[in-house]
Amino acid sequence: MTLPAPRPGGDDGPGRELAVPGFWQRPPAQRLAAFARLRALDAPVFVPEGAGHWALVRHAHVQEASRLPKVFASAPGVTTPEPARWVRALFGDSMVNLDGPDHARLRKIVQRAFTPRLLAAAEEDVHAVAARIVDDVLADRPDEFVSAVASRLPLEVICNMMGIPERHRAEIAARVNHASEHIGVDRTLASRLRMPGRGLRALARMQRMVAGIGRERRKNPADDLISALVCANVDGQALGARQLGAFFSLLMVAGVETTRNAITHGLTLLTDHPDQRNLLLGDFGAHADGAVDEMIRHSTPIIQFRRTVVAEHVLGGHLFRPGDKVVLYYASANRDEAVFPDPDAFDITRSPNPHLGFGGGGPHFCLGAHLARVEMKALFGELLTRPVALRAVGLPDLAPSNFDNRVRSLRFAFERP
Repeated sequence: MTLPAPRPGGDDGPGRELAVPGFWQRPPAQRLAAFARLRALDAPVFVPEGAGHWALVRHAHVQEASRLPKVFASAPGVTTPEPARWVRALFGDSMVNLDGPDHARLRKIVQRAFTPRLLAAAEEDVHAVAARIVDDVLADRPDEFVSAVASRLPLEVICNMMGIPERHRAEIAARVNHASEHIGVDRTLASRLRMPGRGLRALARMQRMVAGIGRERRKNPADDLISALVCANVDGQALGARQLGAFFSLLMVAGVETTRNAITHGLTLLTDHPDQRNLLLGDFGAHADGAVDEMIRHSTPIIQFRRTVVAEHVLGGHLFRPGDKVVLYYASANRDEAVFPDPDAFDITRSPNPHLGFGGGGPHFCLGAHLARVEMKALFGELLTRPVALRAVGLPDLAPSNFDNRVRSLRFAFERP
């Protein structure tokens, strides 16, 4: 073990590259090359951006920190910047920002609500929704993939599962876009100071809407997830209005945004790698699971999450102290040469594929991992096996976000297989 690294004293260390203004506007290949240089170093580096943070860029380091919540805590927040106290007080703490008993209690209520019957119905619904979306695409011939295809599937599936009335769905879709459009995106000072801001107003309206549905379901339960959450009796507890609103916001922003981005990147990857597309088409049943996981690894929909150190711990030869801020860079961990041979290649037969696209394990491993895989597999099964195939046209329009690998739009076209 090396000696503990000294405390950061300036902004001239190797981590300064990640703090350069405009780093997240660079082409993806340049950013990935920067992370490769950091992975080659002996210890985590300090990134002097804002108050600064330590960058965990290796697969093993991200995984270790993820599995030590008593050292690397999610509170007060996993996003950059951390949510302000007044925001947390107003909207409630999302499950991803909680630790220990608070997180365990909330997660237990949610997990109990996902009954085998509900999950079986959701999987059946996924295939029906995927088929309907592709039917609509073939009939209407749109040319923008995110709005016509990738966003629709997870939004409709989650709304169906939650029991959101049809009349609310168009507004929810708009609110999700408004709430997430600036996450991780560097903005002007005037834009950052605008309060409560477009995103927070969208979040507030979405939570008020679902709180109203929750009140109705307490009086008249239905066979849906909202009813299961608000009528649950897990150690005498169910979700209150603020908890339901916070969970719904997490489910919509995380479940819809991440899946839609993985789907969109997936179409681009299959278009750019016709050999892999042909391999998948040749035996979809044999290769679909591997293709979905490789799409997630290669695109890494969530680029990073933050942690706050709450106990001394040595990781990667560096002594972390309470109060240190740490960022888990999943986008770098999923290209770690020590784990993934030829990591920049898109290979649907890659095995094993221990990607961290759903987190590094531990108590915060993504609750929606299985559903996301089912959705992607069902949609690509429909897209690739119809008489008219689809292909991406040009490059995806990426948001310059340091938080998620967000695709704002992608043109696409039809072709005969």
